[in-house]
Amino acid sequence: MKIQLKFFASVREKLGCGSEVLELDVNSVSAHQVRDLLISRGGVWAEVLAPNKALRMACNQQMLNGDVTLQDGAELAFFPPVTGG
Repeated sequence: MKIQLKFFASVREKLGCGSEVLELDVNSVSAHQVRDLLISRGGVWAEVLAPNKALRMACNQQMLNGDVTLQDGAELAFFPPVTGG
């Protein structure tokens, strides 16, 4: 399955990228599992996406909690709780 990842505001700045396509060898995955996978990359990924960091997520432009199951082709966005215009 493929998921389009998008990073906004300070998350984008700290990671040094605005988007990427994540390919997984599974049929379904939760938003929390994707976040954990990105954290496992270590370094800045672990720092920016750490569980204790205030971070919002949206799937296909709808706010979500991390237990939501993502489908193939989903867009998962990460951004700080408050972003500018």
